[in-house]
Amino acid sequence: MNIKSFAKINLGLEVIGKREDGYHEVRTLLQTVSLHDVLEFRPAPDDRIILAGDDRTISWGRDNLIFRAALLLKERFRVSKGVEIRVAKAIPPGKGLGGGSSNAAMTLYALNEIWGLGLEKEALIDLGKTLGADVPFFLEGGLCLGTGRGDDVAPVNELESLFCLLVMPEISISTASVYGQLQFSLTSHGKDSKIIKFLDSRELGSLENELEETVFRLYPQLSAIKSLFRSHGSELSLVSGTGSAIFGLFSEKAKAEKVLQRLEQSYPSLLVKLLPRERYRKNFGSGV
Repeated sequence: MNIKSFAKINLGLEVIGKREDGYHEVRTLLQTVSLHDVLEFRPAPDDRIILAGDDRTISWGRDNLIFRAALLLKERFRVSKGVEIRVAKAIPPGKGLGGGSSNAAMTLYALNEIWGLGLEKEALIDLGKTLGADVPFFLEGGLCLGTGRGDDVAPVNELESLFCLLVMPEISISTASVYGQLQFSLTSHGKDSKIIKFLDSRELGSLENELEETVFRLYPQLSAIKSLFRSHGSELSLVSGTGSAIFGLFSEKAKAEKVLQRLEQSYPSLLVKLLPRERYRKNFGSGV
């Protein structure tokens, strides 16, 4: 069985404060896009979990979220069968695109089907929360509001069709390093939420990623990419999550292609589609 595992971008991200459990309280808009990895699942000759992938910069051991997701199901539900999982990566790590979380979510989804566990989506989401904050979102897809750690997800009305130009600089950024240097004077605590306003007005241009200032302070060269997007008429341009990927949304394909021509010689760049919820679930579900 082959299954597609899609990336995400953050259309907005607000940091509300520090939680007692050490995580940050956030409010974010998450959107699935067409960039995807492919996960192949085969029966193992014994009861082991065997994991391999084609990206040598990624650990494919027990610390990998795919392995952890498979082991979680295997131990929780006392599954005696083994599985061999091979991954063809297209979503680069350390870019804020959620590739690892997406892989974990699709592993939960696929093995639930393969092993006949009969778990409903809500049960898979609860399991996903134990693996990572973004994992539950990838069991929903489309455009969602994420609250709490970002793992409490609620579907919201989809966006109109837009062209998304994704730039993925050769910089790998640790989420922990960005949050570790976050200055709380920059957070949304006590301010009106631009995300909540967007849900009423649907005005993309008002959205922001409050982690951008920290990311740009650490990697000032990234701000020039955002400036280029905005000067060429993007509806919205932001760092995705903690970066280093930066996206621009365009209403006209020609404008997006013009910027792509300028950037692709300097940075890995790709024109992708926003994936609404129905199409997202149809795409990843077709492999099962």
